[in-house]
Amino acid sequence: MKYSYFPGCTLKNKAVELDESAKKCAKALGAELEEIDEWQCCGGVYTTAKDEIATKLASVRALANTREKNQKLVTICSACHNVLKRVNDDMRNNEYVRTRVNNYNAQEGKEPYGGETEVIHYLELLRDEIGFENIKKAVVNPINLKVGTYYGCLLLRPSSVMRMDNPENPTILEDFVKAIGGTPVVSALRNECCGAYTAVTDKQIAKTRSELITSSYAKKGAEVIVTACPLCMYNLKENGGKEVEIVYFTELLAKALGV
Repeated sequence: MKYSYFPGCTLKNKAVELDESAKKCAKALGAELEEIDEWQCCGGVYTTAKDEIATKLASVRALANTREKNQKLVTICSACHNVLKRVNDDMRNNEYVRTRVNNYNAQEGKEPYGGETEVIHYLELLRDEIGFENIKKAVVNPINLKVGTYYGCLLLRPSSVMRMDNPENPTILEDFVKAIGGTPVVSALRNECCGAYTAVTDKQIAKTRSELITSSYAKKGAEVIVTACPLCMYNLKENGGKEVEIVYFTELLAKALGV
């Protein structure tokens, strides 16, 4: 099965391991990720300014490109996923945004886009397209670790748009860990923000948040914490406690599949 793939900027420099492990694992599981031609940065953060159009254009181009191929669009970075899915929702349901974006793109001869593409996260690819039971059968090196399942704040919210899992009591990461032979460790802070971009202006905020998160898993006996977000990875590693190793969930998947 072929899917369009939007890696995003960070996966091409600071988070190369997230990109490479995701592609190798998808191939091993029978899913082909076709990287979108000439994709551009999604914007990094979804703007809440109602009259802001320019920051949505790159996302719409990626979404329209995927529609032309009649494929689903797979993302993996939590921030990219959040931006693309929310912009797609705007193009479906916000006439103000849809009209102005399409008017702008019409100047380049592009067809109107109305949110037809389905955006899914890599975890949804594993759960809904491939199936955790099939992944379990493909495991050659069971993880056998106590794995802290950290979602962060962008993966599940706003729940009315993301519609990936229950935002307060999700199970997708826990079910993933079980499928690769690990034991999930749940923290009350698994859906809380790591401090995000405050690390740029006030590192202490990110340090306080990240230390709370990493220590909450350490106290529960986690041997490793998984995330899907490069920014969470940075904060948890650089500003959090050092008791527990932080890895991308696809890195554990790659080990489990032997790739």
